[in-house]
Amino acid sequence: MTAQHQSPLARFTGDANPYGGGDPYADHRSADFPFAQYANLADRQLGAGVIAANDEFFAQRENLLLPGPAEFDPEHFGHKGKIMDGWETRRRRGASAEHPWPTADDHDWALVRLGAPGVVRGIVVDTAHFRGNYPQAVSVEGVSVPGSPSPEELLGDDVKWTTLVPRTAVGGHAANGFAVDVEQRFTHIRVNQHPDGGIARLRVYGEVVPDPKWLSVLGTFDVVALENGGRVEDASNLFYSPATNTIQPGRSRKMDDGWETRRRRDQGNDWIRYQLVARSEIRAIEIDTAYLKGNAAGWATVSVCDGADGADGEWTEVLARTRLQPDTNHRFVLDASVVGTHARVDIFPDGGISRLRLFGSLTEEGAAGLAARYQELGG
Repeated sequence: MTAQHQSPLARFTGDANPYGGGDPYADHRSADFPFAQYANLADRQLGAGVIAANDEFFAQRENLLLPGPAEFDPEHFGHKGKIMDGWETRRRRGASAEHPWPTADDHDWALVRLGAPGVVRGIVVDTAHFRGNYPQAVSVEGVSVPGSPSPEELLGDDVKWTTLVPRTAVGGHAANGFAVDVEQRFTHIRVNQHPDGGIARLRVYGEVVPDPKWLSVLGTFDVVALENGGRVEDASNLFYSPATNTIQPGRSRKMDDGWETRRRRDQGNDWIRYQLVARSEIRAIEIDTAYLKGNAAGWATVSVCDGADGADGEWTEVLARTRLQPDTNHRFVLDASVVGTHARVDIFPDGGISRLRLFGSLTEEGAAGLAARYQELGG
């Protein structure tokens, strides 16, 4: 089997130009990172949080996980100086007049609890709008600690952190991306900036790996939910919003918190294909069109595939083409449970849905496979 060549990631170093007016993102340096196909494990909607930082003098640590790009207001100043939409620490100084510079080991840090523990595939450290006050370099570490540890517990001498991104030079006003190749399950990460400075946004892309004991206790749960380990494999159209929105926690709160396609001008239809957390027995379905009023899908079907490859497997329709109402949560109890590893929702002809829920439980084979992977990843 021939190994596929993988192009190196774009790298950005050095200062950006001072802000000269106009669109502040016009000269922002970025790239399409291949790992961005995975879910953002540090999503606030999943329950992620920045639980501690050693310094946040100029800008609060919580800004790191805000959704959407950072905003910039050149006239926004406060009592401590320029107010930035990111996490910014004060300038470090040396120990004395003879040595006014920080040492090579001096750095600032922030602790992030992942919203869903999992395997990290890539990290983006975005220094948007930090043009001359970004860190010289960053590094990122990960750890897996059960329960709800405090910052003091995570920083204890007995906690061993694993390097995900070694100390690497970064650029100002740039989305700095790092591929990660560590096959372990992590619950928390620590982002370090050397020696100081500002980071606008942090994204941690990866695969959710749930605790099989927790799912076993639940019994019946949503076997396609992102927080339980389900994921989107593919979709016909992502024009207005990502398909992953359909398996996010909770109900949609606004129109762009669901999945909406462009308007079709042909006789086709749109669809999303999912991989379930593991082989499961499905007994009930929810299709929600919350906040989709003039653009909800007209009809929908749900199909299930039982096999390793959902793309080429045989599909069984478990919900026949059914009329959907705008801004409505539709519930369906199946006449008989259906076993599968993948699911697909087709909407007709276009439009959108906000959430898909598939309620069921793991089969004996699915539970065993999930438990084995959990152990292999250090869970």
